[in-house]
Amino acid sequence: MAATHGPHSRRVVASARPPVQISTGGPVRLVARRAGRHHGRVISRDLASRLRDAGLVWKPASGDQFTVPDRDLDDVFVLSDMTVELHDLPDGPVLGFNGTTEWALDDLAQEEALWLPREDQLRTLLGGTFQRLERHRDGYRLLLHLPDGPAETTAASPAEAYGEGLLLLIQRTH
Repeated sequence: MAATHGPHSRRVVASARPPVQISTGGPVRLVARRAGRHHGRVISRDLASRLRDAGLVWKPASGDQFTVPDRDLDDVFVLSDMTVELHDLPDGPVLGFNGTTEWALDDLAQEEALWLPREDQLRTLLGGTFQRLERHRDGYRLLLHLPDGPAETTAASPAEAYGEGLLLLIQRTH
């Protein structure tokens, strides 16, 4: 089942475990940063995994952050417009890290990357279901209006609150 909200929102697809959908307009550069330097703007790996497992489909764009959970890497990578290229191979699309000294791998299969959505991306994905975000005790409360009625989530950061809200939206529209 798919849920879309507004003409500029991304598509949320609910399925068991969708592949990461690569859709780049050309070569992109991969820049590695140490894990944990998110400044509260991206969600945790745990929540990102739960969103992917629930059916959130990633269409990479410049500025997107991701990690590679099954390669013992603690780094968070950022896509930018320079060095990494998408290669359509017979076994499926891979990201080619050509000329990159920051990372020892040449290619990464698209399903190995885990997107870490930013706060603004999560809010966009919530579309018209978003009502408001407010401070609540030691964190934040997100109020939503889902197809089946009002809902709320609480979390330590705005990004986590938006992510939990998006997970709720996907689960309730599945």
